Amino acid sequence: MSQEKLDACFGEWKERETVAEAMIPLIGRLYRKYNVITSIYGRPIINRSVIGLLKAHRFVRQVADHELSVHNTYPILKLLDELELGHAHVDIGKLAIKYEKVKDTVALEDFVRSELDEVVGKCTAEGSMGTSGESKDVVLFGFGRIGRLLARILIEKAGGGANLRLRAIVVRKGNADNDLEKRASLLRRDSVHGSFQGTITVDEKESAIIANGNYIQVIYANNPDAVDYTQYGIDNAIVIDNTGVWRDEAGLSRHLECKGVKGVLLTAPGKGSIKNIVYGINNHLITAEDRILSAASCTTNAITPVLKALNDEYGIKDGHVETVHSYTNDQNLIDNYHKGSRRGRSAPLNMVITETGAAKAVAKALPELAGKLTGNAIRVPTPNVSLAILNLNLGRDTSVEELNGYLRDVSLHSDLQKQIDFVNSPEVVSTDFVGSRRAGVVDAQATIVNGNRAVLYVWYDNEAGYSAQVVRVVNQMAGVTYAVYPKRMG
Repeated sequence: MSQEKLDACFGEWKERETVAEAMIPLIGRLYRKYNVITSIYGRPIINRSVIGLLKAHRFVRQVADHELSVHNTYPILKLLDELELGHAHVDIGKLAIKYEKVKDTVALEDFVRSELDEVVGKCTAEGSMGTSGESKDVVLFGFGRIGRLLARILIEKAGGGANLRLRAIVVRKGNADNDLEKRASLLRRDSVHGSFQGTITVDEKESAIIANGNYIQVIYANNPDAVDYTQYGIDNAIVIDNTGVWRDEAGLSRHLECKGVKGVLLTAPGKGSIKNIVYGINNHLITAEDRILSAASCTTNAITPVLKALNDEYGIKDGHVETVHSYTNDQNLIDNYHKGSRRGRSAPLNMVITETGAAKAVAKALPELAGKLTGNAIRVPTPNVSLAILNLNLGRDTSVEELNGYLRDVSLHSDLQKQIDFVNSPEVVSTDFVGSRRAGVVDAQATIVNGNRAVLYVWYDNEAGYSAQVVRVVNQMAGVTYAVYPKRMG
């Protein structure tokens, strides 16, 4: 390669870096001033580095068969910054690709104004729109793996303030004198998900953790009904119970006896008549009268959206779901007594066959699949990311190409695009999905089809992906909603 070509290649890269650097303050201002969340084909670009932005643009080539450049998206960002938008999710990648098809017939500003007409000029003085302008209090009851992941997401999504606001965590008092510092350290450092993106300080006198400016009260209590939240200035709060100790209405209703509590969300399958919500599937069942809800399980959230998409297009006669699941805190590090079958054996040393209720739980969100699925699980020696294998008899014959093409389109352009992701690489392994915020990721290279029989492999981060689904449910419970643009692709 000639020196001239080498210089041209590197010069082009530096130019793209320059444009990406100019995008960062626009993305930040839209988020913090107007509560406008920007993304590129479903991947948020808030707080991304220059390299992160360039990688997000490069990703589009894999899913949309289009090259996307910062030169396409930067002008759109500049326009968004001038339009004084109300609350919105704006996918600038999809807007840019859509505009490419009509650019010869309409000016970019007219196109953007038309696409976002409903929220143009709808910003209030506080940078918010309508009743969504007030932040909604959230309390985490429990601070384990899911609790800390929820905290990270809630802090990350604080935006301009008119969103969910993490106000407190409730835990049992530990034995160590430096209990508060230990809680903060667990939030700050994570062996799986890496370091917290931001700053964390501890206020020992007031028993609080300050994370990226979010003042989080640490409250010590043993029972759900033992706290008066109003004395901390917390009111109409949604309590997310991530302990897994109380799973029926009698136990969870104890939270409602506390002053300052509006509703309760359980991060485990609920028992009895509690609604088990898989966001994107049956969240339309949430009503203003609901005081107690469940966000089901991580596996149920991972497989139900894919099963719905398949059932809508092909029909599902019957099938079996096998879950290859990372070990959890419920298991033992070394062989020891456990009330559950086989779970007493060392988690890091064994594959452990165990039961799962996910297949039956699917029917609570998708009643049309009641009685059609069986399920089992194998716990394996990995700390995070799991895999669901869907072995299904469909209602009609199909092919690998057709089935993958359909699921790819669902992941990009349907109402399930926040739940279903799609990957088409022969090299991906479990650690590639750490941090994925989608409920499940279809592995196209692993898909098997023989007539009407299909086997699909769905990866999922059983911590981060599930936590993102939980936050989506809480947003709806709290009435913190965003319009999504573009509404449809041309």
